[in-house]
Amino acid sequence: MNLATLAMIVIAAILGVIAYFKEPPLLLSGLKSGGKMFWDVLPLLLAAFFIAGLIQAMVPKEFITKWIGKEAGFKGILVACLAGGITPGGPYVSFPIVAALYKNGAGIGAIVAYVTAWSLWAGGRLPIEIGLIGPKVTLIRFVSTFIFPPIAGLIAQIFFARIA
Repeated sequence: MNLATLAMIVIAAILGVIAYFKEPPLLLSGLKSGGKMFWDVLPLLLAAFFIAGLIQAMVPKEFITKWIGKEAGFKGILVACLAGGITPGGPYVSFPIVAALYKNGAGIGAIVAYVTAWSLWAGGRLPIEIGLIGPKVTLIRFVSTFIFPPIAGLIAQIFFARIA
């Protein structure tokens, strides 16, 4: 068990105790709501972990190191940016994929570029973004953030490659 898991368990326990003593039905309501969210997200989690496992099993380590490994340089950062930008879904999808790529030899610059591009570019959300706030604002937002994923990847590669 890692520190983040332990921290979440402690926070959940503290909130559960507070809810119980404040109003016992709150605890039951919270458990029901959390259980419903769990069942709603479970298929997505299973698919994401299955994809991550398949990446580890099917994609040769040499392929990953060639395209997004430390030696791939700026080309690897750009490939990771593109992959991150087109990865659909939320963190339950992207982070298992990132973990699989990192375990199979992706460089820290590519990993940071992937996560940053996934967060800022998010091609999957463009239709709803265009629909809700309009194409002009969406284009301005996209152009304004376009340079950050490669820059973040370069910073990680230059300054943190030795410790990652």
